[in-house]
Amino acid sequence: MDLRERISGGESETVEFKESLQLKDEIGESVSAFSNSKGGVVLVGVSDKGAVKGIQIGKKTVADLAEYIKRHTDPQIFPQVKVYEIDSKQIILIKIKESAEKPVFFKNHAYKRVGDTNQRISSSEIRKLAKESGGKIYWDSLACEDAALANIDWDAVNSFIKKYEKVTEKELKTSPENLLKSLGCIKDNMLTNAGALFFSQNPQEFFMNAYIAVARYKGISVGTERLDYREFKGNIFHQIDACDRYIKEHIATLSRLSPMKVEREDMPEYPYFSIRELIVNAVCHRDYFDQTSKVIIKMFNDRMEYYNPGGLPEEVTPENIVQMQKSRNPFIAKVLARVRYIEELGEGWDRIMEEFKAHPLMPEMPEIRDMKTAVMVIIYAARLDTLEQFKDRLTEREMELLKELKTDEEMKSGEYAKLFSISERQARNDLSNLVKMNLLVKKGKARQIIYQLNPEVSGSIRQILREY
Repeated sequence: MDLRERISGGESETVEFKESLQLKDEIGESVSAFSNSKGGVVLVGVSDKGAVKGIQIGKKTVADLAEYIKRHTDPQIFPQVKVYEIDSKQIILIKIKESAEKPVFFKNHAYKRVGDTNQRISSSEIRKLAKESGGKIYWDSLACEDAALANIDWDAVNSFIKKYEKVTEKELKTSPENLLKSLGCIKDNMLTNAGALFFSQNPQEFFMNAYIAVARYKGISVGTERLDYREFKGNIFHQIDACDRYIKEHIATLSRLSPMKVEREDMPEYPYFSIRELIVNAVCHRDYFDQTSKVIIKMFNDRMEYYNPGGLPEEVTPENIVQMQKSRNPFIAKVLARVRYIEELGEGWDRIMEEFKAHPLMPEMPEIRDMKTAVMVIIYAARLDTLEQFKDRLTEREMELLKELKTDEEMKSGEYAKLFSISERQARNDLSNLVKMNLLVKKGKARQIIYQLNPEVSGSIRQILREY
């Protein structure tokens, strides 16, 4: 087709006009869009309405433009760039073929051609395109276009090296820069997205929502009073450590004497390893293509909810998550594994489940909800509040009753009096005391009054009494 005819036909699914070379980023978006669609041409020096304006072209203009496109596309695109003259005015034609390897990113975003416009591709479409082209796109391996090597926080790098040497018990033999390259944090003399998250001076400058938000509530729903709200920013290591410390400072701990031990034993309402592991999992496995959301942790009286942008990885379900381990961000996982923030063998979920099963207060097991665009993990608290109330205030009779009384079994004051050879008045006082402490529930009236274990705490009561 003649170039004049192409211009007169206007912008279309395969033709884009740009009036000036100052619009390099818009040109790059078109390169990505055409690469991910049917191919096309970008004509630089032509207005949106098809008027030939022309541009100034120097000796290096074409080479610089081709280099700019190559440097900022991933996988790299090498377009045909030619200069044409129309009515004594010079224009540039950039010809782009449909890429066999999709999606093609420009400055960390992928685009598609819809009519005569470029539209950003969603994270779900990115995964679909990658699968169809037989490839796999990892967000953390892409170059962070806005982060230069000058953005590296060398204090953060040195801190990582100290952790690395402590864990491996070996002195680092290579240079810090080579170490970052081997970890996939530097590529082509640029920080990758993983590198920017771990080792840039201000990761949120590049990824606004790459942080953890924690909200604490007074009751068991978001409708109750919110006690506190915190945002944990900075690099990934700082986010994990600060968030972990904050949560552990704001959960209850039961201190008790165990048989055959002199020291008191601290028993947190949530297993400590699980708290930290779920923070690490959320940061490591979230969908960073989706920069509209962040990791959110909600703390209630009876549970904690970990909200993570992005559904479970392909082939992973709530039912097989312990056996099936997949990483959405393998380079982030690699860096974390080097300093034992995660286990390379993927045993984190096994340990979480084991911790909850082994907890002496028998909390409910964790719950995993896959909401397709997000994952929510819920862990439930052991009922330390009730235990704290009764552990030092029960008589031997009352403790014996709680040990022996079966769930749904009924007890009358007269039966209690005979069982322990005490007066009915004393029996009623004992039973009333247990009702006040929320360990028994009272039903009926007058002579028909019966007492039963409070079903909400009965399991915890029996377990702890066996330990004393």
